[in-house]
Amino acid sequence: MNDHGRFSISEFAKFSRTTRDTLLHYDRIGLLKPVSRGENNYRYYSSNMLPVVKVIRLLQKLGMSLEEIKELNDRRTPRLTVEQLELQIEKIDSNIDDWIRARKLLYTLKTTISSVLNADITDITIQYLPAEAIVMGDLNDFTQNRENHTVELEFYQKMQMKYPNMDLDYMFWSNFSEERIKNRDWVYPDRFYFYNPEGHDRRPAGLYAIGYAICGYGQGVELYSKMIDYIDANGFEVCGDAYEEYPLNELCVRDNNHYLMRVLISVREKTADSLRR
Repeated sequence: MNDHGRFSISEFAKFSRTTRDTLLHYDRIGLLKPVSRGENNYRYYSSNMLPVVKVIRLLQKLGMSLEEIKELNDRRTPRLTVEQLELQIEKIDSNIDDWIRARKLLYTLKTTISSVLNADITDITIQYLPAEAIVMGDLNDFTQNRENHTVELEFYQKMQMKYPNMDLDYMFWSNFSEERIKNRDWVYPDRFYFYNPEGHDRRPAGLYAIGYAICGYGQGVELYSKMIDYIDANGFEVCGDAYEEYPLNELCVRDNNHYLMRVLISVREKTADSLRR
């Protein structure tokens, strides 16, 4: 520091985490003048100017132009400053929920993709899975040859009505009842669901048979037969719903015939009664 304890422009730029060119520009447009000039015409700044730089940069991030900030600065009074700060606080508050929801969505997508990066997709396994927050739709209506997109649209419409304040931008997957799985009927899902940290439903904790198939949407139905045979051959039986999802999809895979389908089927070890049947 020089000039009786004041910061040079280079020192102040470093201290305020900005750049020398930015401070020169602020000076040129009359937004932030140095507190003094040395005999060599060097600019010097005070540590008291740090909050001013911070506010200028914050206001820019909130969408104000330097011209608007300068106009506010030129007309500044305590009351006007308070009013403007209140306005910017309201703007931040109005965006907080959006940012929180965006983070939850991105985190859920990242977690879903990461969950299969190191998985052995060539084998069927039995694993314990903890409960997972989901949003489960109502029973689907595929009668009268209704097409998939019609049923999917109906699902979204019902979700919007049921959860008007919930983020519905998550990818949704297919759910099959225990009865359907036992009857080897897995073409049209009973329900749709999606993972969401705010979901009021749960995919129950418990043992699941887990299998994978590399395929496009709706092209991996043969995996179910393999899994049912595996479950029976290894001393287990189906005891709950099946969940079909695509952790690797168009978000991260370019070829739509090479997505990764994962099927989770709720199972338990066979009881003495079931062994006798």
